[in-house]
Amino acid sequence: MPVQGPDGRTTTGTGAVGASGALPIGSDEFDRHLVSAEFVADPYADLRRMQSEAPIYWSDSIGGWLITRYDDIMSTFKNTTEYSNEGRLGRAAAHLPATDRQRLRVFEEHYATKGLLHSDPPDHTRLRRFTGKAFAPSRIEGVKPYIAEVTESLLDECAREGGMEVISGLASALPVAVLCELMGLPAGDQQLLHKWADQLLGFQGINKPALDLLLAAQSAIVEIREYLGEVLRERREHPGTDLLSAFVMSEQGPQGLSEPEIINTCQTLLVAGHETTTSLIGNGLALMLGEREQWQRLVDDRSLVRPAIEEIVRYESPVARQPRRVTQAGALGDAALGEGEMVFQMLNAANRDPAHFDSPDVFRVDRSPNQHVGFGFGAHFCVGAPLARAEGEVAFMALLERFPDLKMDDPVLRWDSSKANSRVLSSLTVTL
Repeated sequence: MPVQGPDGRTTTGTGAVGASGALPIGSDEFDRHLVSAEFVADPYADLRRMQSEAPIYWSDSIGGWLITRYDDIMSTFKNTTEYSNEGRLGRAAAHLPATDRQRLRVFEEHYATKGLLHSDPPDHTRLRRFTGKAFAPSRIEGVKPYIAEVTESLLDECAREGGMEVISGLASALPVAVLCELMGLPAGDQQLLHKWADQLLGFQGINKPALDLLLAAQSAIVEIREYLGEVLRERREHPGTDLLSAFVMSEQGPQGLSEPEIINTCQTLLVAGHETTTSLIGNGLALMLGEREQWQRLVDDRSLVRPAIEEIVRYESPVARQPRRVTQAGALGDAALGEGEMVFQMLNAANRDPAHFDSPDVFRVDRSPNQHVGFGFGAHFCVGAPLARAEGEVAFMALLERFPDLKMDDPVLRWDSSKANSRVLSSLTVTL
């Protein structure tokens, strides 16, 4: 049946009810289901149905078009002119009445400033030139000993206790510690970074978030500005070898970054720089301990760790979806997209598209080829992917070496449903 978009425009959908009694695609009930905790926890059957019945689907609840096929998503990655990063996050407040938007002026002004995650070439190229240096292969190799040091310290605690809660005890603690080291921030501020990340990620993934989520994000923006402004002033007087010092030095060049751009970009690194690794380590350990033969293959053959990391990112994409703003009216498949509308690249669907992956719902640590889009593609490929891969590799190698008989306490996985944009577990306990 036709699935209606805004202003009565349509895209194709059959409306069929699945064998399991699934809600008909295009129904009001299905659309509400897309913003439910149940969908965040277990989206894959619905995404597969959308791929076959309504691959470009307008969701009024989310406030945008959901793109679920690999090829369609790749076309939007490649076309940054018509599918833009600029203005995509600031539009999250556009559905609110004027009186509420007045309370969000800082939020909207922040996301109107050029930043790594909300700009397009040529501005994005200039911003990425500086941040890319921080995650260059040579820099990542240089920080690996520190990653290993932190990992061993965290696993020492696991050994003393006879087990651990993986998300807080390793998957999140490790990347935040590494980020503090790279940026020259005090280790004692790690909990602040966690809090800000949760506040800034809470509104993302839908285009109609509640006012309280947007106000929480704005509160984090204000606090981060004050925090980083003070750190940058100190770096101008006493520069070091950390990333913030490099950004300060860049202010002096003709193509350098302004202070608002530095703060905006550093905010992105503080948030995105650890959430991906948290997902990678937590999801990966749950997957492999849940399918014990996959874990045992890594115990027996450590050369499988790197391909296993790519399979984890494919199978449980850390970033479930990415928004893009349509800059001019046009067609994508059978759907008529309007200027200013949002499209959501459903990366979790693309990475299980049977048109591109053999047995896509099977987790295989040696999958090859594996051209997933879990880190994005093209100009907006995740700048922190090399660091996330390195942290994952060091963590899994250490776990395999020290705790080859590690066991998951509960086979029922508990997904964090408070962040629609992220595929991350709320907790995962293991014993030795």
